[in-house]
Amino acid sequence: MRTLAEWLELQESVHAKSIDLDLVRVGAVADELLLRPVPYPVITVGGTNGKGSTVAHLVALLGALGVRTGAFTSPHLLRYNERIRIDGCDVSDVQLIAAFERIEAARGSTTLTFFEYNTLAALLIFAARGIHAAVLEVGLGGRLDATNLIDADVAVLSSVGMDHRDFLGDDLESIGREKAGIFRCGRPAVLGSSEMPASVFAAIASTGARALIAGRDFTWTLDGATWSYQGRQRYASLPPSALPGAIQYRNAATAIAAVDALALPQALNHQAISTALAKVSLAGRFQILPGPVEWILDVAHNEPAARVLSRHLAQRPSARRTFAVAGILRDKDVAGIGRALERQIEGWILCTLPGPRGSNAQELAGRLTPAIHAHVALANSVPEGCALAREQARPGDRVLVFGSFLAVGSALQWLGLYQIFCG
Repeated sequence: MRTLAEWLELQESVHAKSIDLDLVRVGAVADELLLRPVPYPVITVGGTNGKGSTVAHLVALLGALGVRTGAFTSPHLLRYNERIRIDGCDVSDVQLIAAFERIEAARGSTTLTFFEYNTLAALLIFAARGIHAAVLEVGLGGRLDATNLIDADVAVLSSVGMDHRDFLGDDLESIGREKAGIFRCGRPAVLGSSEMPASVFAAIASTGARALIAGRDFTWTLDGATWSYQGRQRYASLPPSALPGAIQYRNAATAIAAVDALALPQALNHQAISTALAKVSLAGRFQILPGPVEWILDVAHNEPAARVLSRHLAQRPSARRTFAVAGILRDKDVAGIGRALERQIEGWILCTLPGPRGSNAQELAGRLTPAIHAHVALANSVPEGCALAREQARPGDRVLVFGSFLAVGSALQWLGLYQIFCG
């Protein structure tokens, strides 16, 4: 019997391409496994940024209502098991291996990508565990992403920005069109922002989806230490989300709108929302580790996310200097990310990342603007970069670790503070 590590190694080599957006192959295997249709309601979450935080709020809200919830997310920070969770807890190696064995027996000569194996395993485990609702996070795009095998009862599109242009198109209209492929006729399409490309609204019209748009169909207002949500119902005097950053009001409101649109037997109420907001957690999203030197970890890995991160840093000024430990994949807009953050950072430590998409520190330095070059140090790995930052930082300084999930996961492991798993 293969171990989980051996299964994952196999899955990296079965299909000729690591990313191959095509529902035909994975759909055929899903049907062989009798995975469609699913017997539980599904919320599918797509978007360029904000997906992970929206999913975290959705899971917390459903949990506060007593709904047994399966969540499928990607990528992971440290352990593959993070990708599939039941009621907030990672599934076991045993459950994953059993699912992979069934997939392998069913696929025959059909080849699958790593992510397609992952999606099918999630659906198999959800069925075995008897969940009452699922939250699926789109991996890439939407229309041809493996999560789109399942018709969403509620589709959420958190944002549309420039990313993954090699697969989705070179302009926002093309990217928006691909991401809107998760919408379904007659079913709610929740938009986390009204500032979407015209192609998103065209997709709503052509599919006959029912639009619920932030700022039009649901709104939120801040009132000192509390905030209010207004949609089909009004919920006043809500506590802020446990996830830091002003953007979380938008993500929380989007999640509330989506759960409300799902029309579960368990009705949303003020107490459930307040409980969810207090308990929601998500590693690596403006995660703050206080101390004489403050550490902040964020998986901002594209220019739109870097702009949001810059605003969060500006709203939480450092007493002294900010050092950045950055690890960014080769296919990202490194220059754009640097421009978005350069005013908030006094010292840069650029780190080499492993793997075929990883970039070395010298390459990163060459892609940043000249204004940053005078403040750059290079490291052969993220742990080496973190150690260098710790040596340089003094009380009152802060260290920002950002970029790829690989970078943030490695930093969390180095810091010894990675605690998002159930015991």
